[in-house]
Amino acid sequence: MYFLIAGIGLLLMKYLEFGFVAGWSWWWVLSPFAFAVAWWAWADATGYTKRKEMEKMDRKKQARIDKQREALGIKPKRR
Repeated sequence: MYFLIAGIGLLLMKYLEFGFVAGWSWWWVLSPFAFAVAWWAWADATGYTKRKEMEKMDRKKQARIDKQREALGIKPKRR
């Protein structure tokens, strides 16, 4: 995500000829997009994205269970 934001910022600076980026080659300006594609390919290939999504869902599920136990007067389990 950071590569994408940096790429958009550099692209705008180059297009508007703003600051030091105006003199850079287009290859340097567009390189963060290539890094973003490489990052997403790696994250999907290794399962990083899915693992983070599952961890987030597990935290939400546990919070929901703890809230329901509190409503019933049962102390939540400590992990």
